[in-house]
Amino acid sequence: MYKGIAASPGIVIGLAHVISNTPLTISRKTIPASKAETEISRLKAAVNRTKADITAIKEKVVHDIGTAEADIFNAYLLLLQDPMFTGKAEEIIRTQLINCEYALHMVLQNYAEFTNRISDPYLKERSRDISSLADKIIRNLEVTGKKETKQSAEKYIIIANDLSPADTADMDKNNVLGFVTEMGGATSHTAIVARSMEIPAVVGVRDITSTAKTGDLVIIDGEKGIVVVNPNPKILILYKEERKKFILKLRMLKRFKTLEAVTIDKHKVELTANIEFPEEIGAVMENNAEGVGLFRTEFIFINKSNLPGEEEQFEAYRTIAMKMSPKPVTIRTLDIGGDKFLPYFKIAPEQNPFLGLRAIRLSMANPNIFKLQIRAILRASAFGNVKIMFPMVTIPEEIDEAVKIVEEVKAELKRKEVKFDGNIKIGVMIEVPSAAIMADEMAKKVDFFSIGTNDLIQYTVAADRGNETVSYLYDPLNPAVLRLIRMIANSAHKAGIRVSVCGEMAGAPHLAFILIGLGIDELSVSPSSILSAKKLVRNISFKDALEEAEFALKQEKGAVISEHVMASLDKILMPKKKENVDES
Repeated sequence: MYKGIAASPGIVIGLAHVISNTPLTISRKTIPASKAETEISRLKAAVNRTKADITAIKEKVVHDIGTAEADIFNAYLLLLQDPMFTGKAEEIIRTQLINCEYALHMVLQNYAEFTNRISDPYLKERSRDISSLADKIIRNLEVTGKKETKQSAEKYIIIANDLSPADTADMDKNNVLGFVTEMGGATSHTAIVARSMEIPAVVGVRDITSTAKTGDLVIIDGEKGIVVVNPNPKILILYKEERKKFILKLRMLKRFKTLEAVTIDKHKVELTANIEFPEEIGAVMENNAEGVGLFRTEFIFINKSNLPGEEEQFEAYRTIAMKMSPKPVTIRTLDIGGDKFLPYFKIAPEQNPFLGLRAIRLSMANPNIFKLQIRAILRASAFGNVKIMFPMVTIPEEIDEAVKIVEEVKAELKRKEVKFDGNIKIGVMIEVPSAAIMADEMAKKVDFFSIGTNDLIQYTVAADRGNETVSYLYDPLNPAVLRLIRMIANSAHKAGIRVSVCGEMAGAPHLAFILIGLGIDELSVSPSSILSAKKLVRNISFKDALEEAEFALKQEKGAVISEHVMASLDKILMPKKKENVDES
């Protein structure tokens, strides 16, 4: 039994096909100056072949899955046009007079050295996309060691060291039951493609290719991140039953797709989605979310040698706005800093970057970059229902300064007769205690609040959420955290604005139950959690949620609250013989 990272939900049982990823051997070869342009021509030809390969796969995905899911390959195509990627390799060939394979390898090493210094898992995953792309180009240079990705068996589970998104998308869904890789994380493009194709997957499973063999019986549990090779009869019977339950669960959840998220006593709760890239819109629409509650814009800025231009940003925002229209899309401005860094942002080393120049502070310190993003967002607002949200606001003055810049950009666009939504809504993320305490004043300056519970918990209890030694303090049910959330919600409602939660708390049923009772109007969760959240909402009463929240606010210990809310929710949900899926 192996434990990995749950990348795409589902339980499948089948025979393994182990792919042997023969590593590419890339040697440095010196070339005469007269051959430099010939070598560059080889590189350009390989890049063009790679473009053609990726374009073909993209077209296949459009046909098999949909346009939204195919957008993931636009990132690959953009990388192939990035001067820092292939252009840098051409420069190395000319100046160092070496073969193009090794020049491309050097460029990849430079990217790797940079990304290895980043702890953010999402940014690390983008370096794997670059590595995969470089591998494809080099193989198109006819280097030996071609990676095998298919085999003749009708139904099989692929086990590999790694699979690129292109490999994943190129799979025949009718033949592939699921896949397991040693590399990757839940935020990788490969995982996203797998979820879009509804292929169960577990990634980050160490050393499985060295022990599993083609023909072995394999179980994949894509919800728990478990892989079992050659299970004993007892385990096999258990997972056959679990698979039946999972299929039934999916069938039941899909019944909620077209229903409104209202409690038994008719209290409405908005259910929106958190996304990181435009290609996730397909999953958002498939699960009938009521909008995008949080679009993290960092993905546009990563893996770039230079700041992405206004047009590139505008196209990304416009794509999402158009596809979701008339539903709202909340675009969060750049949230860089802490453990997220970009090479073209010159940030001086800080002793504690999480308390330093990050998020809105970094944007305000770089007004030209901030204006460029605001301009792109405003232009996109002409194509849909777009909102702007500022991250990690700590004092009211930051709102004033940010809004002033928005108004300046609006005036510039008016002078140039560029269309935009003149009444675009502006909100802020409440992520630190100072903002929670001053929420009554901040609510007078904005159109909505969104609570980032991940950071709010961390800053309230002064415990790094990634530090295992103090993890016992990082408790979403800490009474101090719950009291701050109630304070924020009360301040918002007093000012006549709505408040959402877009942190991890919103996706956990027992926590969502309390959040609704604390006065939260909207829960923004991952696209795959929309239907589960809707099921919860339609099977509770607002009255029960209010009572649970009142109980929690009177307690001293999170453990007492946790035990009570779990018991209360079990009592509310367990007796139901029929789930509330009827419109009446």
